[in-house]
Amino acid sequence: MTNAIVINTGDQIEVLSNGRYKSAWHMVLAREEGNRRSIASFYNPSYKAAIGPAAETEGGSEKKYPKFVFGDYMDVYATQKFMPKEPRFLAVKSL
Repeated sequence: MTNAIVINTGDQIEVLSNGRYKSAWHMVLAREEGNRRSIASFYNPSYKAAIGPAAETEGGSEKKYPKFVFGDYMDVYATQKFMPKEPRFLAVKSL
């Protein structure tokens, strides 16, 4: 994508938006020509913060994600980082 800004959102935005905004599995493909600039910024809530779909979902739709404690999610994430994300949500739901 020429002259573009790409913003990758994380799993917490996917949960808060009830799936409207998806977190993306992403990687960079280096090119031999041209420049690439990247700035990574990570903003995480307190490990004690409760994360879940917003109180009101779009169109009153069913909540697709469990409510969880962020620290519990990070514990699961640390062991499943390179695996599909859906099992992470299920693993946190069972805590």
